[in-house]
Amino acid sequence: MRQTQFMELALEQAQAAAQRGEVPIGAVLVCNGAVIAAAGNRTRELADPTAHAEMLVIRKAAAKFSTERLGDCDLYVTLEPCTMCAAAISFARLRRLYFGASDEKGGAIISGVRFFSQPTCHHAPDVYSGLAETEASFILKSFFKKKR
Repeated sequence: MRQTQFMELALEQAQAAAQRGEVPIGAVLVCNGAVIAAAGNRTRELADPTAHAEMLVIRKAAAKFSTERLGDCDLYVTLEPCTMCAAAISFARLRRLYFGASDEKGGAIISGVRFFSQPTCHHAPDVYSGLAETEASFILKSFFKKKR
């Protein structure tokens, strides 16, 4: 699979999250070209503020490999990760991060605190932004338009 195909899977997870009434963010974690985990936000369903899509796929992959270090893995997510997720990405030692839409309000990669640029950050993945940005933004804007 190619990068765009992995992001398409993340977009499908975002759509599924929207159908469940969750903020439509999807993530896919890939190791050595194989999808290891895919998830959409489940914070409301699980009554868990940490159940962001990124956190869910990192947890699944760590459990699958029985390790907290996922250095051969790449994360595809539809929205720029928040500070909590950026920290988890760093602690998991993910190799690459691909994300769709930037998040000026809650993002922590190219927006906000710019977590990976901080001197206290022990590991920063290679970051690629803007992958399927238009589609990711559309899903989010459509979701919130319906809510208002």
